[in-house]
Amino acid sequence: MKNDKETRERLLISAKQEFLENGYMRASLRNICKNAGVTTGALYFFFQDKEDLFASLVQEPLDKVYKSMNQHYQEEKGQGVKILGNIEDFRNDILEAKQIINFMYRYYDEFQLLIVKSQGSRFENCVDWFVEISEKHYRGLADEISEQMNLERLDDYLIHWLSHMQIDMFVYLLTHERSVENAQKYIEPIMKYILSGWMGLFSNK
Repeated sequence: MKNDKETRERLLISAKQEFLENGYMRASLRNICKNAGVTTGALYFFFQDKEDLFASLVQEPLDKVYKSMNQHYQEEKGQGVKILGNIEDFRNDILEAKQIINFMYRYYDEFQLLIVKSQGSRFENCVDWFVEISEKHYRGLADEISEQMNLERLDDYLIHWLSHMQIDMFVYLLTHERSVENAQKYIEPIMKYILSGWMGLFSNK
């Protein structure tokens, strides 16, 4: 019904503001209800608890980024040494990074909640989840390249560190640069730097 939809939307708007100001742990459901102009009973009609309310704000954009990352990694899977080449061969990687940046800035508040305001919720380790997805992909890709080029296998910790560095690039932009235009300006040279580093790990053997 229309009234139910409007009440739920008011709760989400109020919750987003409360979580942004106080973080998940310190956020008050009472304040959320007060600012939304509803009773606590109305809140529990729509949401199971505080974490369900928080998830209603962040789960969908988080899932969409996961899907985009996995699709991109699936396209690279099995390519091995074909991945290596000159920097112009990485156009798809740079385009993918720009698309992810655009999406994250479209949901800027939601990703602020995920990255810096989610402590105490099940989302507090979401950055590590992104690292794990990337690490799994790059571990397999590096092994393919090493085998095809008859090179020594790259150390697990090195793969982990490089994967973390790539994810930290997005985290840093989102937490230090409010303008999507500036973020887009910086993402291409940063990606070229990171991708050139991956090339160097094998070309300098």
